[in-house]
Amino acid sequence: MRQWTIDAFASAPFRGNPACVVEPFDAWPADDWMQTLAAENNQAETAFLLRTAAPDRFGLRWFTPALEVPLCGHATLASAHALFAELGLAAEAVTFDTLSGPLIVSRQAGAYAMDFPTSPVRQVETPAGLAAALGVEPDEVWAGPFLVAILKDEAAVRAANPDLAALKAISSAATQGRGNVGVSALAGGQPHDVVSRFFAPGSGIPEDPATGSLHCMLSPIFAQKLGRARLAFHQAYPGRGGDLDCELAGDRVILRGQAVTVIDSRLRL
Repeated sequence: MRQWTIDAFASAPFRGNPACVVEPFDAWPADDWMQTLAAENNQAETAFLLRTAAPDRFGLRWFTPALEVPLCGHATLASAHALFAELGLAAEAVTFDTLSGPLIVSRQAGAYAMDFPTSPVRQVETPAGLAAALGVEPDEVWAGPFLVAILKDEAAVRAANPDLAALKAISSAATQGRGNVGVSALAGGQPHDVVSRFFAPGSGIPEDPATGSLHCMLSPIFAQKLGRARLAFHQAYPGRGGDLDCELAGDRVILRGQAVTVIDSRLRL
């Protein structure tokens, strides 16, 4: 059984966000087996694919080392790259059936374009303790599946060194979600419009290097602020960083990015 480690939202190796993608199954393995393999891989996500009667349609599930998640952008991008680049899928687009509904990934000008649902967001008062947990006072706080804190500038985003246990408790209480928090600000200059980071202790990930689901919240927030539907985002994970080209389209967001295979392995299972 083959498995690939793929850097998603990256134009070169050792950038973006690594995900493991297992070659497609004919029937889903047991949930506990998939969770155990994801823990063994110890990447932010391991993606599992299921063949269907259509050659360009697959089931897709995502597991962190700790749990199954309902939506993962970078592992969806990695899964499409595995099918197109490693398994030779000839179609121009592939549809994934997921816990978040059908997700379509198409080839587009040397990159991949993913059609995702936006996440409903609302501006809220800063929850008690959030500024202390972040080490900086947010200018704004937005709530959806998790919290997003808008900081004063790019330097504040890059300098963030939060108390992860406190973040998890505060975000979980405020959103009834798992307890994850994004931070973001307008970029200090080109080529990016917005910079961000994502802390996901509620999903068993201290910090995620490049996060599609975060940008399903950030896209509508910053499209409104900047008056443009299409924006260039940089997720400023220290030492890696990922680049996402995001375009708001009604209640959907088109996430564009590249991917690079860094490991081709075989599971002895």
